[in-house]
Amino acid sequence: MHQPSSGTLLFVGCATLDAIALVQDYPAADSRTVASDFATAGGGPAATAAVAAARAGASTAFAGVLGTDEEGDRIISGLQAEGVDTSAVVRDAGVKTGASVIVVSKASESRAIVTRPVPPVSFPAGSRFHELLAAASWVHVDHLGWNAVASLPDFNPSTLNISVDAGNPIPAFNPRGIALYVPTIERLRAEYGADLSPAALLQKAVDDGASAVVATAGSDGAWVKDGAADAVHVPATPATIVSTLGAGDVYHGAILAAVAAGLPLVEAAAFAGRTASASCEGLDGRSAIPHQAITPALT
Repeated sequence: MHQPSSGTLLFVGCATLDAIALVQDYPAADSRTVASDFATAGGGPAATAAVAAARAGASTAFAGVLGTDEEGDRIISGLQAEGVDTSAVVRDAGVKTGASVIVVSKASESRAIVTRPVPPVSFPAGSRFHELLAAASWVHVDHLGWNAVASLPDFNPSTLNISVDAGNPIPAFNPRGIALYVPTIERLRAEYGADLSPAALLQKAVDDGASAVVATAGSDGAWVKDGAADAVHVPATPATIVSTLGAGDVYHGAILAAVAAGLPLVEAAAFAGRTASASCEGLDGRSAIPHQAITPALT
């Protein structure tokens, strides 16, 4: 798909601080529930993807907006501990950092999230973000990161290697010129029609201008289409699931790191699937992400 790149992968968008409780069943109203585990960890689609890519050996940077509060301080220190460059993060005293309280149910293998939204993501002219954007070998965006990048006056997707996490809706988004478009299969069905096959859905996205499409489908794995090549189904890797929190974000960071390292797209998707499955063995979205080098022996 792409030649190996040694440049920085820039991740743009959401970062949060999450408090996560693991319970057997969801609490009832006015009840007291004992958690079997509890964790506080960094989260957010773009930030967690940056951590996954860093643990796969990529040079990474994160750009987003945080408050000047304790939550923002903890997010910054957590990313820096992973080797993620945070020099483009904007600290704004007028906003509160995104944060979530998450209850994970063992009985239903599901989660309920109460969140304080992430502030809008934008970057002043002449800021460090623009330096990193100009030098990055790839730019990965989530739904908020896309708005920040696409609203730049000189934005042209054909001049950047852009990877898009389209798991969340992105109003007015069009994949034209996107080098790596990674929606969920449900997102493609909502966009193009629930009656189409996965292969037909991926073809629609390519017809709309995406260079390569990887549609994730949870326990059903992913469907991959690289340009004019036929769509390929990549099965999911079996996992011992404690929590699926952040697994999709981990997948995005891992697949981008693998693509940037030069792996063919199907192999990169398999690598990302293994990485995301391993991350499900942790309660939070990051602690169980493997530290691993990307080599052909892993594929």
